[in-house]
Amino acid sequence: MSKQELVLETKMKEKEIDEQPTVMDLPGVGPATAEKLSSAGYETMMAIAVASPGELVEAAGMTEAAARKVIQAARSVMEMGFESGTDILIKRQNVLKIPTGSENLNQLLGGGFETGAIVECFGEFGSGKTQIAHMLAVQCQKQDETAMAVFIDTENTFRPERIIELAKGAGLDPDKVLGNIKVARAFNSDHQMLLAEKVSDLITKQKLNVKVVIVDSLTAHFRAEFIGRGTLAERQQKLNKHMHELLRLADSHNLLVYVTNQVMARPDVFFGDPTAAIGGHVVAHASTFRIYLRKGKKGSRVAKLVDSPNLPDGEVAFVVETSGLKDI
Repeated sequence: MSKQELVLETKMKEKEIDEQPTVMDLPGVGPATAEKLSSAGYETMMAIAVASPGELVEAAGMTEAAARKVIQAARSVMEMGFESGTDILIKRQNVLKIPTGSENLNQLLGGGFETGAIVECFGEFGSGKTQIAHMLAVQCQKQDETAMAVFIDTENTFRPERIIELAKGAGLDPDKVLGNIKVARAFNSDHQMLLAEKVSDLITKQKLNVKVVIVDSLTAHFRAEFIGRGTLAERQQKLNKHMHELLRLADSHNLLVYVTNQVMARPDVFFGDPTAAIGGHVVAHASTFRIYLRKGKKGSRVAKLVDSPNLPDGEVAFVVETSGLKDI
């Protein structure tokens, strides 16, 4: 352990037990640097500990060596080394499962939509992606009356009227449910990424109990702004940064990030389903769970779990009713 790390650890021990370490306790971070970091969204030890040196250099104007020193000190305080599998199992007990109203869908997802993860739902128009988004904004409040949802709307899909219907179906007060949903319309990809970064402010500064963050849809702006193969690399790099910010948000605050994704038809597929999600491997690898939604018979919807770290693949059918999702 270096001399600076020993000094930092001593400072931490001198603080009151219930007092959390602040960015100002890090070596080389004064009031001016702390203000710059805070303005860029790096106002907690965890935010700095999981940042890259390049991000801090851009945010605070410090040298790369100073940024690495700050990050290392923050990681030392947060004890971000190796953990045993038992420790991870204990942490996993804090993970919540947000039910859907459909027992079949809950069973497919191991009890419901999981916090601390990114869940991607992709499918053609009318497959039920936005319906699930509205449902999650309501169901998280049924599970915890203090819970709040953040809805980043990129395609003008949020409908308060639908929230009222779902709230009544769940036996909740529609006015209270609507008041606990923060909605922001994103007008381009940069705005969308900025809104995702601002969610941390709602949690740390305004002390809101955000349990669900919805991005509907994830790729609409990226798809419209980056046209042609010449811009593909830039688009994927930008999309990758956005996904990692969402993943950091989910992991740091134990909340569910639900993203909807558009699809395209692959012209080279002659047999089977030609549907493929937009975003390629970048979105696929960053998503913890991936669900393919499609229209079924007699107005039903079919959800197929195509990727999960611990659950088997499978598919179930459900129907979307006025009061919510129901089993057939």
